[in-house]
Amino acid sequence: MGTRPKELAELLASVRAQTVPAARTVVVANGCELPELPLWVETVQLAENLGVTGGRNAALERLKDMDLVLDLDDDGLLVADDVFATIADLYAADAKLGIVGFRIADETGVTQRRHVPRLRAGDPMRGGLVTGFLGGAHVLSTRMLEQVGHWPDAFFFAHEETDMAWRAIDAGWQVRYEPQLLLQHPRTSPARHEFFYQVNARNRVYLARRHLPAPLVPIYLGVWITLTVIRTRSIPGLRAWFGGFGEGWRTPCGRRKPMRWRTVFALARLGRPPVI
Repeated sequence: MGTRPKELAELLASVRAQTVPAARTVVVANGCELPELPLWVETVQLAENLGVTGGRNAALERLKDMDLVLDLDDDGLLVADDVFATIADLYAADAKLGIVGFRIADETGVTQRRHVPRLRAGDPMRGGLVTGFLGGAHVLSTRMLEQVGHWPDAFFFAHEETDMAWRAIDAGWQVRYEPQLLLQHPRTSPARHEFFYQVNARNRVYLARRHLPAPLVPIYLGVWITLTVIRTRSIPGLRAWFGGFGEGWRTPCGRRKPMRWRTVFALARLGRPPVI
């Protein structure tokens, strides 16, 4: 969004320093002006801010001839220089690997609990197959994308990674959390975005409408209503959340394609049944 030119320059330098080079590097300007960038960087200029999902989809259109696409937040940093080499090895070893999620840690090396993609999040160094991944740094197989589709444009921001992971697992692909792949990222709270509560609730409803078998829809949404009321200390935040919840039912969210029951059980075996 053009607000982090210093961080973007440092990130690009860490990309350039990799022992295995990127075939192509693209920066998407999401409704903003781009700073001056190195000549080896391709750019996509969007006339308006299309959100996380729209920006990533614009990059995927540019990179659809690649085998793998790595998404990176513009305020992240690749600390190690063997990240791309490790990614190549992971995909070479597993033909059904669709998505690889990074570990995200702040400048002190601490990984926030919310950045570990499993319910039992006490050990951020425990990798393996999971049911979700982090938007700040992840790799997508374009073979997988050809089968399951791109990011859901209607989401704009929040829970789009869950949407992608559920579709991938339902199609037989694997999602892996690989803590050895590290993105250094400033410690933040998602509530820093003014519309966090609204889109958080709206997109929860979108997830249920798009992907859950009908009997699970009220359970999933009931769980999240309960958790939100217990956790949220802000009355304006709760008001925005329930406003977004209603918006999730009123507005279009894309095609409904409920996951198979065997996918429900697969998610449960991986430690996160799709009602939590």
